[in-house]
Amino acid sequence: MDVILLERVAKLGQMGDVVTVKQGFARNFLLPQGKALRATEGNKTRFEAQKAQLEAQNLETKKEADAVAEKLDGQQFIVIRSASDAGALYGSVTTRDAADVATEAGFTITKKQVALDTPIKELGVHEMTVNLHPEVSCTIQVNVARSQEEAELQASGKSIQELAAEAEAEAEFEISELFDDMGAAAAEEFGDEAPAEEAVEEASEEETKA
Repeated sequence: MDVILLERVAKLGQMGDVVTVKQGFARNFLLPQGKALRATEGNKTRFEAQKAQLEAQNLETKKEADAVAEKLDGQQFIVIRSASDAGALYGSVTTRDAADVATEAGFTITKKQVALDTPIKELGVHEMTVNLHPEVSCTIQVNVARSQEEAELQASGKSIQELAAEAEAEAEFEISELFDDMGAAAAEEFGDEAPAEEAVEEASEEETKA
């Protein structure tokens, strides 16, 4: 099917281009979302009449998108989720989750604007692309953690594996200290009994001499 693009569409073309696409793609995406018109003679005439207005609207929305992108680019948002000790999520983090936390932080974006190949299924800091306009996009980070404290550690650059290793080392150190304390206590106890044992031995020797 031939269509006239009403805005830039990635991998297809620029505003005003007449391109050939699959009927399903046109009917389910391009036409209902107002991104294109069927390339009929009537629509070509209609487009030429509205071209200047469409270009002006596109320029205005692009300026607005540029302003948002400047503030949004590089922002990191925290998503708290339950996960196993190995870092595997009990569920997943989707584009809706990313859009929700960004909106809560004051940025109005929708899940359709967030690009993610597959849902996130493990803890860590993950990058996503946000398409604010056909010609404007930016990158955000989603910090998926089990707690606020863990999110802060991950934000500092530590992976879930490093955090687990640190926790294990700390546990081993605490166990080692516990055994050291027990050993010291035992030494003190036996040290107090030592003089009494020596006195008994001395008394036995004196009796023997007598």
